[in-house]
Amino acid sequence: MKWFKSFGAILAAGVCLCVALSCTTGWERTASRTVPASTDEREYGPESAGAEGSWTESDANRDLMLFGQGNPARDVAFQAKAATNLQQHTPPSEGADFDPALDASASTIVFASTRHSPHSHLYTKPAQGATITQISDENASDAQPVYSPDGKQIAFASDRAGHWDIWLLDADGRNPRQVTNNPMPELHPSWSPDGKQIVYCRVHPQEGQGELWICDVDNPGVKRLIGEGLFPSWSPKGDAIAYQRARARGSRWFSIWTIQIQENEALFPTEVASSTDAAFIAPCWSPDGTRIAFAWVHSPDSRNEAGQAVRRGRSDIGVVDVDGRGLQRLTSGTGEHYSPSWSSDGRIFFTARRNKTETIWSLRPFRPSGFETPPALTGSRKAAQVIETVD
Repeated sequence: MKWFKSFGAILAAGVCLCVALSCTTGWERTASRTVPASTDEREYGPESAGAEGSWTESDANRDLMLFGQGNPARDVAFQAKAATNLQQHTPPSEGADFDPALDASASTIVFASTRHSPHSHLYTKPAQGATITQISDENASDAQPVYSPDGKQIAFASDRAGHWDIWLLDADGRNPRQVTNNPMPELHPSWSPDGKQIVYCRVHPQEGQGELWICDVDNPGVKRLIGEGLFPSWSPKGDAIAYQRARARGSRWFSIWTIQIQENEALFPTEVASSTDAAFIAPCWSPDGTRIAFAWVHSPDSRNEAGQAVRRGRSDIGVVDVDGRGLQRLTSGTGEHYSPSWSSDGRIFFTARRNKTETIWSLRPFRPSGFETPPALTGSRKAAQVIETVD
């Protein structure tokens, strides 16, 4: 299992995608990055025939394009699936915008960006506005910001203390304070619905594995290990945490799991979504806690709907019901779409990349007429399968 030499570079380039490429399958550290170039609400279609299958062995000799650097790639648009109203929220810049998250009112976006510095800093902007405000400016990298439920604080990952840890700061950028302090990278904070706890992951780079930890916000010295996994996301109902986890055999693809939180115990780890030719990573919950969005990272050996080979580095946004049914891919194309974040107004915000730009977009998912409304939550994957059989 290979890891990049610079862990900070992984984060600034989109840590979720890079982790999937480097530790899940042992792929070469290469990718060609393309994303949509238009914000129209029409259905996006693939470019000229053969483009999606244009990956060649020569791509294996090209380094992963970090911070938008590298040879220009062709513009390739989305093919919208079960989603409407595609919008672009940040303009192209010399750097990259990534890791979007919304406050509880869905009116303000916080995100990380390298638009003004080689280091990634934190910025905010109105979801429907154009002004961008920088709220962190350390000689270090900040990433993966997320608002507290009351919108007063932002938790994020930063290497400002010499290694990646979880930090907090006020929503206006004041009063930064360190929550964790460990030589191992600690990443991807997610708040409990009551704002009293944060779940995060501790990464073991040499092993390509991670641990899930919970700490008290007011007493960060109190921490507890709840299991193995990466990139946790706390359910808005407070009773479960979604995360990604790699198989211990075969392809070692990441898949989406949930674990139940009952009276401070972590119970019933359940695989919700998986694929034989893709990694499912970076889950996030719908506002009602019934669905999970995630990044769908394709194998270079997989095929698209037209039977063409998928270009290396392609990833899409997918959704699945929490009981494992209703698996859908919301985007399709040859680009890279990752770091989804589901806002309270029902939109999914995510990062999209093409050529030398990496910007933030959003779409509104819908349930096609052939899909049933998700049933009541079940305690396990096995129980969900029983319900499906009975139906």
